[in-house]
Amino acid sequence: MKANRSIQFWIETTLAALSGFLCVLTLFWPDWIEAILPVDPDGHSGALEWLIVATLLIATAAFAALARTEWRRLAATAEMAKEPLV
Repeated sequence: MKANRSIQFWIETTLAALSGFLCVLTLFWPDWIEAILPVDPDGHSGALEWLIVATLLIATAAFAALARTEWRRLAATAEMAKEPLV
């Protein structure tokens, strides 16, 4: 069970870092989507890029909050294991 929680923490942390990286990348280089994919859905207006930045920012916050919750749960479990049963 503890290994599953640890894996869950690392998955959430990795997803938070990845979405944060993509958010910053989109802020500084908004045309990376058009460079990778041969489509331009917003006609170079930039609206899609701002939507992606907002979505990635929300995803980063959510994954970071989930990872923090998991980290606290792991720490509490470890602390409980140290206490003697009375």
